[in-house]
Amino acid sequence: MRQAILVSACLAGGFLLSACANDDAATVERAFQDVNVVDETDLNDVMLTAADPNEAASYFSRSLQGNPDRIDLQRGLARSLVRAKRNVEAVASWKKVITLDGATNDDRVDLADALIRTGNWDAAEAALDEVPPTHETFKRYRLEAMVADANKEWKKADSFYEIAVSLTTRPAGVMNNWGYSKLTRGDYAEAERLFGEAIRQDQALFTAKNNLVLARGAQRNYSLPVIQMGQTERAQLLHTMALAAVKQGDVATGEGLLREAISTHPQHFEEAVRSLRALEGA
Repeated sequence: MRQAILVSACLAGGFLLSACANDDAATVERAFQDVNVVDETDLNDVMLTAADPNEAASYFSRSLQGNPDRIDLQRGLARSLVRAKRNVEAVASWKKVITLDGATNDDRVDLADALIRTGNWDAAEAALDEVPPTHETFKRYRLEAMVADANKEWKKADSFYEIAVSLTTRPAGVMNNWGYSKLTRGDYAEAERLFGEAIRQDQALFTAKNNLVLARGAQRNYSLPVIQMGQTERAQLLHTMALAAVKQGDVATGEGLLREAISTHPQHFEEAVRSLRALEGA
């Protein structure tokens, strides 16, 4: 009898230990799953910021093979393709994103951005039209301004640029775009003002410095603006000013500026030398 009781007790203990073991295994498995999710999230972030964009695109593409409906992976692929300047592929990827559960208005704005990068302005405008007016973000209004520029809808462009500037703490880039819009319209004084504002916001923005010189040259003002610049930058800006002078018909002034650019550059300035030889040959 005692033997039977002992056997029963052993069996019960065995079942209890088995249950405990199963519970422990399940707990450990869940813990590893949680760790894997955290690790994957960290890796995704690294791929989107620090990794080579083509390597990142390959990583997200491989990840999607087993998880085709994971919107975070599809977004990662689309953003990596944009970083890699593979814009046609990026458009296709963003179009996939907006069909998935969890798609947002930001995704539609990113699709419009990719479409603009491919030069498909009409499709970009259509994508932005799908975004409700209540979605007020810097990127949305910056793109709206660019589309209005492409359509030569100047009042709309100015309104959108103004809103975009108010929605960011780093407005230098959009001010530069706005200034270039004014430059193409022939409003050189306003373009000069906007380029100056862009440079005050970001003194390293060479594109705005170059555009500022173009705006001054278009007004036959051939003196360099008083802005922070290195020796190489000064030479490059003198070269731009020289070409602006030649375009205005002030050839002698252009030649003098080219000579100054060549003597200012700390190294051999081949581009300016070619420009000077072309003028002298003419």
